[in-house]
Amino acid sequence: MAVPGTNHFLCSAFLFVMMFLCASGFEDLEDKKLYVVYMGSTPSKGYGDSLKAAVPVYLGMLKSVHGSDEEAQNSLMVSYGKSFRGFAAMLSPSHAQKLSDMHGVVSVFESKKLQPLTTRSWDFIGFPASAQTNHLDYQSDIIIGVLDSGIWPESESFTDKGLGPVPPKWKGGCSTNSNFPACNRKLIGAKYYRSFTTVPPKEDHLSPRDRIGHGTHTSSTAAGNFIKNASLYGLAPGDSRGGVPGARVAAYKICWAGEGCGDADILSAFDDAIHDGVDIISVSLGSTIAYPYFQDANAIGAFHAMKSGILVSTSAGNSGPIIPSVTNNSPWSLTVAASSIERQMNTQILLGNNISITGIAVNTYTMEKQWYPLVYGEDVANVSGGYTPENSRACLSGSLDHEKVEGKIVLCNRTTDPPDLSVLHAGGAGTIIISENNPDVGSLFLTPASVITNEQAKPVLPYIRSTRSPVAKIQKTADAKATAPIVPAFSSRGYNSITLDILKPDITAPGVDILASFVPNTSLTDQSEDKRFSNFNIISGTSMSCPHASGAAGFVKSYHQDWSPAAIKSALMTTASVLDPKLPGNEDAEFGYGAGQINPLKAIDPGLVYDVGVKDYINMLCKDETYNDTTLRSVTGDNSNCNNIAKVKNGARELNYPSIMIYTDPIKSFQAKFPRTVTNVGVAKSTYKAIITPPSGIKVTVEPSQLSFSSINQKLSYTVTVEGGSLDDNTLLSGALTWSNGKYTVRSPITVFTPST
Repeated sequence: MAVPGTNHFLCSAFLFVMMFLCASGFEDLEDKKLYVVYMGSTPSKGYGDSLKAAVPVYLGMLKSVHGSDEEAQNSLMVSYGKSFRGFAAMLSPSHAQKLSDMHGVVSVFESKKLQPLTTRSWDFIGFPASAQTNHLDYQSDIIIGVLDSGIWPESESFTDKGLGPVPPKWKGGCSTNSNFPACNRKLIGAKYYRSFTTVPPKEDHLSPRDRIGHGTHTSSTAAGNFIKNASLYGLAPGDSRGGVPGARVAAYKICWAGEGCGDADILSAFDDAIHDGVDIISVSLGSTIAYPYFQDANAIGAFHAMKSGILVSTSAGNSGPIIPSVTNNSPWSLTVAASSIERQMNTQILLGNNISITGIAVNTYTMEKQWYPLVYGEDVANVSGGYTPENSRACLSGSLDHEKVEGKIVLCNRTTDPPDLSVLHAGGAGTIIISENNPDVGSLFLTPASVITNEQAKPVLPYIRSTRSPVAKIQKTADAKATAPIVPAFSSRGYNSITLDILKPDITAPGVDILASFVPNTSLTDQSEDKRFSNFNIISGTSMSCPHASGAAGFVKSYHQDWSPAAIKSALMTTASVLDPKLPGNEDAEFGYGAGQINPLKAIDPGLVYDVGVKDYINMLCKDETYNDTTLRSVTGDNSNCNNIAKVKNGARELNYPSIMIYTDPIKSFQAKFPRTVTNVGVAKSTYKAIITPPSGIKVTVEPSQLSFSSINQKLSYTVTVEGGSLDDNTLLSGALTWSNGKYTVRSPITVFTPST
């Protein structure tokens, strides 16, 4: 029963609220987040000529949605205009939608947080130090731009001894302050970017200085100096060096401790790096899912870098072995998977019954006693703290009884929490971890530790149960040899979920147990309990494989400074060493390793290259993507017109890519044609013959099957036709087309894939 007069009061109140909302705008009540408004290339004429001229335009756009100059000024966080147009602003979803409908806006997307994804590695791929020193004068003109967590300028990897003046083409700068005193002739540039609205973490540096070590590690891998007798507490000893040690380094800090790397800052760094005059950009970070190209900061930045003649090397991702899980998919980028070298971090466990088990870990500790008591986590639960044996079996945080664990080695079933931290807090002496996750990769732990598989663990628990006083000991890691290269489980797999008929990843490079420079004031595990500090660290990930490819690309660029990004990419792909698909880890073939493992020495003299320019990518976008002329012209900054380009199904097959990929429906026959053009960069007068290794059950023809060149830089074309009958779903077939003239072999993988129905 209603109270008398309530309806009239409620209606009056409702009308008042609605009038207030209409006057103030519903948007003001919405949560505001940082959005990127991407507006494409900087035009040759008009307001986009400079960043200074572009900012009033951006403010005008923001005023039109906010309603006042003050709100527009307050919302604008970042402006782009050196290499492409756009801005980042604090917006409500409604504001973002209004801006996305405006003329000249290509895309509007929330600024996501991406995550940062050696001694023997270069020797393992056939790239000895002697080969790197033959071309140091030319290397000194190469500038590698690294977008990462900053850099440690005092590292020996970045001293400038023996280097001449900075290349005249360099237009960048160095953001110096009391925390980052100077750059030099090796580390020629360093900047930092922070669009996060919060203050920086107190443990990080408001400067280009690296706090977490990731950027220093990747920068030294790409272009670090020669350093004798490098190691991590004696592990992985050798001479450390980058892929192009004579090159210059420019560091762009976009990643912050505990916070990741914001899209808005990534685009700011790209905007600067392209303008500054770098030759190669290395980006060892990515998201966990793939986004359309022009809603992806890495793809946007790489597109404009490509337009300026700069190759961008990106990580494939660390979300393997799921198919598909590659997130950096743009065809104008070089996407790099990880592969192992022959180094394996063997960490032996000795049991008191004379059983020895070889686990995997990077254990820098030496256990002093002959034996330590051994317990199973399930048996030492912190019952008084409310934990059950199920909790303590996994050694969850706080689940272990200090009195029962102190001074002992604990056997733990790994779930989500790092068991070594729980063991350390409970006073334990060491940790044996049972885990099937990444069994081929060594990790650092806070206690002496070793990781074993379920199969290896079978004798451990029976031993604990069979005696009153089980004992064990964990040995310091020994650097052992292993079968390689294989693709580790963590490395993201193809296919390319954005453009199905472009193979990703493109290539693989060393990314497992890589020793490189580190920051000396951050503990090895970045945990406060860890008291180990070092100038070097051993890390695994596609973050480590990416700078290997960046360095290799810089090395090729030092020999061919007039080559386009696509030509350098082609040289790396067509000369790559093919991995053995029969080895455990390589079962996903090209979806795991692309064209193969980089071979920098072969790549400087590939014989033929597949070149691709801006217009070729535009043709692909017109045919395969939903771009109208207005949007396309914004992206390209010219008068590109999709209406003049006939739309065809699978237009990506016409892109002059160094690999051939067919994504086809199962239970249907198919025929696919791939026109290709090669440029002669080898011997002036030469004849190449096609060697076809077709995928099983697939017919492959090449017309013409012979190419005769009469001059350097001559271009000749051919067409590959791939035909097949119905295939089972979830089928992956591999083959190759190789052009050979006796001196050169130019290989392109052919991959056929049918998805699950």
